Amino acid sequence: MKNISRSFEDYLKSYRRSIEQPEAFWEELGAEFRWRKKWDRVLDWDFMKPEVKWFVGGKLNITENCLDRHLETRGDQNAIIWEPNDPGEEPAYITYRELHSKVCQFANTLKEQGIKKGDRVCIYMPMVPELTVSVLACARIGAIHSVVFAGFSSRSLMERINDASCKMIITADGGYRGDKITGLKDIVDEALVDCPSIEKCIVLKRTGQQIEFVEGRDLWWDEAIEGKIDICEPEIMDSEDMLFILYTSGSTGKPKGMVHTCGGYMVYTAYTFLNAFQYKEGDIYWCTADVGWITGHSYIIYGPLAAGATSMMFEGVPSWPGMDRFWEVVDKHRVNIFYTAPTAIRALEKCDPALVERHDLSSLRVLGTVGEPINEEAWHWYHDMIGKGRCPIVDTYWQTETGGFMISPIAGITPTKPAFATLPMPGIVPAVMNEDGKEEIGNGVEGRLCIKFPWPSMARTIYGDHQRFHDTYFSGFPNKYFTGDGCRRDEEGYYRITGRVDDVIIVAGHNLGTAEIENAIDEHENVCETAVVGYPHDIKGNAVHAFVNCFHPPKDEDDLRQEILTLVSRIVGPIAKPERIQFVSGLPKTRSGKIMRRILRKIAEGNTGDLGDTSTLLNPEIVDEILGGNAL
Repeated sequence: MKNISRSFEDYLKSYRRSIEQPEAFWEELGAEFRWRKKWDRVLDWDFMKPEVKWFVGGKLNITENCLDRHLETRGDQNAIIWEPNDPGEEPAYITYRELHSKVCQFANTLKEQGIKKGDRVCIYMPMVPELTVSVLACARIGAIHSVVFAGFSSRSLMERINDASCKMIITADGGYRGDKITGLKDIVDEALVDCPSIEKCIVLKRTGQQIEFVEGRDLWWDEAIEGKIDICEPEIMDSEDMLFILYTSGSTGKPKGMVHTCGGYMVYTAYTFLNAFQYKEGDIYWCTADVGWITGHSYIIYGPLAAGATSMMFEGVPSWPGMDRFWEVVDKHRVNIFYTAPTAIRALEKCDPALVERHDLSSLRVLGTVGEPINEEAWHWYHDMIGKGRCPIVDTYWQTETGGFMISPIAGITPTKPAFATLPMPGIVPAVMNEDGKEEIGNGVEGRLCIKFPWPSMARTIYGDHQRFHDTYFSGFPNKYFTGDGCRRDEEGYYRITGRVDDVIIVAGHNLGTAEIENAIDEHENVCETAVVGYPHDIKGNAVHAFVNCFHPPKDEDDLRQEILTLVSRIVGPIAKPERIQFVSGLPKTRSGKIMRRILRKIAEGNTGDLGDTSTLLNPEIVDEILGGNAL
């Protein structure tokens, strides 16, 4: 692929060209893919509306670029290596030819069940190869997939299905995760009680557990695909047709369905994958994320497969059956590029070094991190203990909304600094703004991170609510995309992400909306009002602290805490459970009634020496009471 940097000078040259001649830069990259019709214009955009279109008028199918175009040159190369949860179970090695066959067969199955171009299909599955097959089969026939992470509750699933008016759901009887089995079909059945748009439910047999079956709606995967041919002509899509909807938590209770489209997303994810990781033919690449998140979409499925890479999928967790599972898998499959979350790194850092040393990690060439900023201590351990001081760390900064890497080192090329995402990828034009949004500030500063120019993989809208898309990302800093993150830019122009400046908490790499958690807690009959904030956590990066005001003082605080945890787990999902719950008689508020989360955040962080001026609060005495309280 052209414009892949092979030296720092190459990167600087590519970056300059991408800024000075963006249309020529991306046109050259786009031309390397298979198009049924070339585009009329490279780019139309207006951030004030906001409206962005890339490769305007171009026609393609992304699965032709992920599968068909590789068959002649690498049909027998592994496209997917699947490592199961239980190390005693055999891995699966799926070549490009085999994956193409499976995708076409399942695409024909979807068509037989009434799915057509433009229909929305919800996917709620464990990390098994059929998840990738489902995603690509939808794209093959022009259906819009909406993958929901299989750790979300039935209520969260129901909300996402209804928001997108999904016509079908694809799931499994259950899923393995460490020593736990989750009854996925049971969760789906509970959700579908309130999902009138769902007509069919296809169920994969994974765990073999007993499930309820609804006649006329539910079908077993194996029975559904039986007799289906493995040839399926791809639906020809416009470059700006919807490819998928992926929900991310927002600062209001309702999750945001981010819409990504076909052409620009394909070009950008393949380019950034090849460039940032410096992927080489024959490399084994392993991203440990779940496909339920954007990382899995862009850098397990679409980016690597469009680039013709071998991509690993992992069903399990890093801590089971032992805390050396990651390193055992790296050794077993001779992994060359390893991409994981700082949360996992911090947890593994605390283990006996012998758990690392017993495995041969000499195949590793590049290490990566994703999901949240990595702290310096974890960066050094990862670099020294796992990379043995010879593997560059690609600390990638990006979002569900951005579709692909925004700021990241290029492996072995960009000089790195611990905890810095370093420099923008070609095509990305950052701006650090002061808080009032009126002034762009230079180096050696801290401010709000915005982007001044469109890039091909950016989300186009929030499904069904373009006004919210405008208000969330384009209203705070006119004619700029606001990331919602703060950042520090040092004297050399390197970027360090300092965290969210809105009401989203990144816990173990998962974006959790505070409003969503607060709404769940408020459903308890004895809860009057809740405020949720994040605070630093040694392993998770951040954790959730809930300040809960009750109608009546709880008779047993421990019992009420457990009831609240159960409620959050059921309504939002186990990933959203607060680490601490503190019962208070009131919350600090301004005279207009706004909860002062800034103060609560400092209390949760233990930064009580500088709470600022509390005299203007409606109830300043409540701060002293909260400071004297406790949380478990």
